[in-house]
Amino acid sequence: MLGQVMSERHFVKYTFLKLDPAWRRLDGAQRAEHKREFMAACEDFADGHLLQSFSLVGTRGDAELLLIGEAENLDRIHELHVVLAQSGLMHWAQTPYSFLGMRKSSEYSEDERTTPRGFRGKYVFVYPFVKSREWYALPADERWRIMQGHITVGREYPGVDNHTTYSFGLDDQEFVVAFDTDDVGTFLDLVQRLRTTEASRFTVRDTPSFTCLKMSLERALNALDGEPVAAEALRTA
Repeated sequence: MLGQVMSERHFVKYTFLKLDPAWRRLDGAQRAEHKREFMAACEDFADGHLLQSFSLVGTRGDAELLLIGEAENLDRIHELHVVLAQSGLMHWAQTPYSFLGMRKSSEYSEDERTTPRGFRGKYVFVYPFVKSREWYALPADERWRIMQGHITVGREYPGVDNHTTYSFGLDDQEFVVAFDTDDVGTFLDLVQRLRTTEASRFTVRDTPSFTCLKMSLERALNALDGEPVAAEALRTA
């Protein structure tokens, strides 16, 4: 779901959820109510903010649902998760992974990264990224030279869009790297090519990697138990 967005240097929060299998054995009406409560919390945040949902059912064994939210301050991110925790669904959910980043212009490219923008591709790929301290010890002009080769390779794949955010001091990783595309094979080819660049030598960590399917929150929630929330119930919730 896309809400109205404003201002710059937004925080971007990646929240991965995994449901207790016992939740699927609850009565169908109870599960439907849990979904409605969860959707209501998300809809409240999306009124004025950018929030998108993704399913990992079938692509990961340790995460099933991803929410990516953007806000102008950490207070709003905090409020979202407080309200989410009040939903019945979250009583049965774990958060196996959680990444926090901030939008910031790159020192190596003129690509616009400060303005909130949604993922447009059908498939989204996310992973935390850390570079070596040796990288930061290089002279600035040397780092710039190396990154130009890395960026050049990326631009050979225009069907893959980059949504990298910065996490220095905010979270365990230095970056949250995210791409979207309609062609999974093209993304795989891009990553394989990037392994050959000089910049790749300075990678310390770029896992775990998450393959996500972009979809409405209603559809992503229904994928958790295979049962839809009735449209009439949603209208009256």
